[in-house]
Amino acid sequence: MKSLVKKAAAATTTPRQSARKKPVAKEPIRVAVLESDPLRFVGLRALFGSGAEFRVRISTVPFVLKALDDDVVLITRNRGTAFYSAMSSLKAVRPGVRIIVTGPGGRDEDILRAVLAGAKGYIPEDADPAEFKRAIRHVHKGEVWAPLRVLATFIERVTASTTARQIKPRDGQMISRRQRQVLGLLAVGSSNKEIAGQLGLTERTVKAHVAELLRKIGAPNRIALSVHPLAHTLLAIGR
Repeated sequence: MKSLVKKAAAATTTPRQSARKKPVAKEPIRVAVLESDPLRFVGLRALFGSGAEFRVRISTVPFVLKALDDDVVLITRNRGTAFYSAMSSLKAVRPGVRIIVTGPGGRDEDILRAVLAGAKGYIPEDADPAEFKRAIRHVHKGEVWAPLRVLATFIERVTASTTARQIKPRDGQMISRRQRQVLGLLAVGSSNKEIAGQLGLTERTVKAHVAELLRKIGAPNRIALSVHPLAHTLLAIGR
């Protein structure tokens, strides 16, 4: 009889013991990949393996804007002009969306342009699977995945833009709506050809707008123009 009681007591568990035995499973991190090339998507998805931590699917900008259930959006920078359009659309409709950009190379300027465009992180496309996973985990938690030196440069430029809000363009000339559009695309690294395709202009017209912006803002070249504090101030005022 005593042995039966002992067996029954052993089989009985308290709610606290039951909770220890059945830990709550973590929800997978939902990653939407914006990539038009199916083969590249297969390669990106293979980086995450078959574990349950990540749920990766191919997607499009309209679907991401409609679904609203993605934790992190991974977008490839080699989409050309479509990259800047996608970034603008996502940030306009879902300003809190967590975007990671991946692309060829990892120069500081590439990373900075991605961050300036609204990304929360940048990963070189040749990074190993472990780095991709770490970046997504950090961005999913609300952090930024970028070298400290790049973040320092970003803060310097934002601070300079704030300080320069009272500065007026050379000769007091303001820029037109079209020139502001060209300036915005220049600021995220678009070429004249990409700007022309995005705005429906000829490259010759884009060159004319760039020349006029250089004159009005007082920058010596297009690279200086894209990072000039006054340029970013004018863009902020136009929003």
